[in-house]
Amino acid sequence: MAEAFFRKFTEGKFNVNSAGTVPSGNLNPVVVEVMKEIGIDMTNQSPKTLSQSMISSSFKTINMGCMDKESCPALFVKDVIDWNIPDPKEKTIEQVREIRDQIKSEVLNFINSIDNEK
Repeated sequence: MAEAFFRKFTEGKFNVNSAGTVPSGNLNPVVVEVMKEIGIDMTNQSPKTLSQSMISSSFKTINMGCMDKESCPALFVKDVIDWNIPDPKEKTIEQVREIRDQIKSEVLNFINSIDNEK
């Protein structure tokens, strides 16, 4: 969701990748549904595994929240921004909508902070 929002609100001005340390094999259908409700089609996105090259080449690294404390990016990435957002996995559609709205808010705040750094 964060990648989709970032792409929408920056209109291609940045290269953004969303990845996880232990990603699912498929997109969460509830996530796809709640994003579709607000006009964002995620059907062409796919879960990706976080790589060292992604981290090394990134301007900023944002951690959504650590579900797996053993492989949390905050453990091995310097200056990671942690949003502490719950994983939508196994959540109700109402909970996923709340997570979606929280992610949207964080993304907009982050974009604003980048604009203010310029």
